[in-house]
Amino acid sequence: MRVVVVGQGYVGLPLAVRAAEVGHEVIGYDVDAERVKSLAAGESYVEDVSSERIRAATEAGTYRATDSVRDCGGFDVAVVTVPTPLHEGTPDLRYIEESARALARYLRPGATVVLESTTYPGTTQELFGPLLEEGSGLVAGADFHLGYSPERIDPGNPVWGFEQTPKVVSGVDAASLKAVQDFYDGLVDTTVPVGSPKEAELAKLLENTFRHVNIALVNEIAMFARHLDIDVWQAIDAASSKPFGFMRFTPGPGVGGHCLPIDPSYLSWRVQRELGQSFRFVELANDINNHMPDYVTRRLVNAFNTRKRAVNGSRILLLGLAYKKNTGDARESPALRISQLLLDMGAEVRAADPHVVEGHRVDQRLVRVDLTEEELTAADAVVLLTDHDAFDYALVEAHADYVLDCRRRLSGPRIEVL
Repeated sequence: MRVVVVGQGYVGLPLAVRAAEVGHEVIGYDVDAERVKSLAAGESYVEDVSSERIRAATEAGTYRATDSVRDCGGFDVAVVTVPTPLHEGTPDLRYIEESARALARYLRPGATVVLESTTYPGTTQELFGPLLEEGSGLVAGADFHLGYSPERIDPGNPVWGFEQTPKVVSGVDAASLKAVQDFYDGLVDTTVPVGSPKEAELAKLLENTFRHVNIALVNEIAMFARHLDIDVWQAIDAASSKPFGFMRFTPGPGVGGHCLPIDPSYLSWRVQRELGQSFRFVELANDINNHMPDYVTRRLVNAFNTRKRAVNGSRILLLGLAYKKNTGDARESPALRISQLLLDMGAEVRAADPHVVEGHRVDQRLVRVDLTEEELTAADAVVLLTDHDAFDYALVEAHADYVLDCRRRLSGPRIEVL
């Protein structure tokens, strides 16, 4: 089939390349001309998709990246994987809207359109579908197939990649569900059909809200446990020995990526708008997790005060800028907020991260360095924010004067654990 994947980022690129590898003719459409140029040269910027795979699909003629919407014509299946940011707590669905209007021009009877972007329940049937119908003159269900299948990409996960992760699928009617499921059955090991797009949309938000709330729980417990002189990490280890009724979550400097800082708020916004009620769990989790960077900064200030030092004028080395270990994804990373707070306090902040590329948007005052003995010995404090396996932890333990370890990766007399 001729497949168009709108958006070639962390979600769209793995999908597009996989579809090309199983034999579909795939057009990877993205409005970012520089991104398309890189893909056309066979260069990947997504760690889960190697440059070799892109070059192989391109050379085989099954994948082509483009920034021209005209290349989307003639599709049998179109999948939309565009960003859905929040602006002041309100969902920004303009990229979904623009994608629907663009695809509507080329929508033909019998084609299938799937939305994968994370959004509030009702988006597929109340916004996305009507825009497709308005621009094409066709009717969803009667003339073309329409469905929703939430993305479940976990960057850097060596076990659960795109193919291995079960894919939730849905359609606006039975024929649409079959078309959507048939497409994904050819790409992944397992599909999980649900009754309608609303259930699929809610499933995605439920998954991320579950994680968000539980991370907030252990983060708040970690703050209380310190004042109660309790080792929260030992308590979590002990609780994790229970073979039922408990799932392990650990504290950290905050949450990042597209999902946790944003997705639960889609559900909270929908509940408030439609029902006039507050989703208190999400609002409380947002409050706790959003302020973890402030808590980490206060812990560091207290450590300096104990040593009769000031943060202003001190040299601080941050280990890790990505929101998640072993990835280069710094979207919404708490490390960026922590670095900004310390810089505003007058600290000289340096950061080492072997995965986050130089071009990523970070505070221009932040100095990027490699993790070396010289950097460690010169630093007044080291803060471990992202526990990449590539870091030499023995080197840190041997040469750092003081470390605030937010991931419980280090040990020794000069290490303070979050």
